[in-house]
Amino acid sequence: MTVNTKKENNNVTLTVEGRLDTTTAPVLEKTINDECQTAEGLILDLKSLDYISSAGLRVLLGAQKKMQKQGFMKLIN
Repeated sequence: MTVNTKKENNNVTLTVEGRLDTTTAPVLEKTINDECQTAEGLILDLKSLDYISSAGLRVLLGAQKKMQKQGFMKLIN
């Protein structure tokens, strides 16, 4: 899995490529926590995501709960 980060204004866009599974989910979770500490918005671009397991879905749900307190989260593609 590869995660590319783009910051614009007070929003963070993470482009996720490859497989999001039990092995790679902690990497995405850490990236979200590190990059979104003060962000108002999180945009996850999943166009190049090949596979997502329940562990990956757990990370997305956790990110939604975090961002709901700070602003917004959006899934695209």
